[in-house]
Amino acid sequence: MLNVTRLRILRELHLRGTLAQVAQALSYTPSAISQQLSILERETGVQLLEHVGRRVRLTDDALTLVTHTEIVLAQLEQAEAELAAAQPTVRGTLRLASFQTAVLEIFPAVLTLMEQKHPALQVEITMREVNAAYGGLLSSQFDVILGEEYPGLPDPVRDGTERTDLVTDPLYLATPAHGPLGGAPRNIAELASTHWALDPPGSAAGDWARTVCRNAGFEPQVRFEGPDPLLHAHLVRTGHAAAFVPALIAGDHLDGTQLAGLPGDPHRILYTAVRAGRAGHPAVRALREALAHTVAERQPQRPTRTARM
Repeated sequence: MLNVTRLRILRELHLRGTLAQVAQALSYTPSAISQQLSILERETGVQLLEHVGRRVRLTDDALTLVTHTEIVLAQLEQAEAELAAAQPTVRGTLRLASFQTAVLEIFPAVLTLMEQKHPALQVEITMREVNAAYGGLLSSQFDVILGEEYPGLPDPVRDGTERTDLVTDPLYLATPAHGPLGGAPRNIAELASTHWALDPPGSAAGDWARTVCRNAGFEPQVRFEGPDPLLHAHLVRTGHAAAFVPALIAGDHLDGTQLAGLPGDPHRILYTAVRAGRAGHPAVRALREALAHTVAERQPQRPTRTARM
């Protein structure tokens, strides 16, 4: 019988690419990881790894074994979920990864609701961008991730995961209410010489924002680059930049700014993703229910001070 722990190590190597990264993720030493994989090779009777320079690569036999390992791990998680569902109380620890806007605006209310309905369940939250969060989800570092998808940038459902959309969140242009940048522009092109506060390139929000500017005929002059929407809002409020902001923060954090609806009324999609075998776990269901209730309570509305281009 093949050892599940060693099979998981092989799968982690497939996901992460290096022995050092696997060792760090699983709290082993690289030599211990190498030893476990050598034992697995002896157990299977086939070569699982081949050296390519200073790195190792999985053989075709190893990739076949990884495919079966995915099925085994999913079945084990489903068994855990069924056992947990038979218990009278939802308990344990649920590890969630999310981006900053959601942590700021959604999760205080979610945590309050979870504490009221499921006091024996502890929720731990880590801030991660979507791609890094998916890596942690697939390697069981996280149980649930909250992700975001921007217009024109579809976020594919990863193999072995299950996704549920939560809400569509309108996106606005924010400019200062007063000063040299004050007043609502008639179109994005009027802001070609304006400084901007944007998310980094390579992030969904940052790539979408730059595409909007480029489609208007200019490359944005980015004065501040970072994933902090509150700092973006502060730079707008103090007259130093323009920014794109989601409706979730528009109601509470954008006093002193002028909001404008964008052409085509773009929205981002907020969603949850879990490993397929864990989707039926009562803790996962409880968190998804709390998220759905919270976003329904604060369904993004167009702020009353919003202009339209």
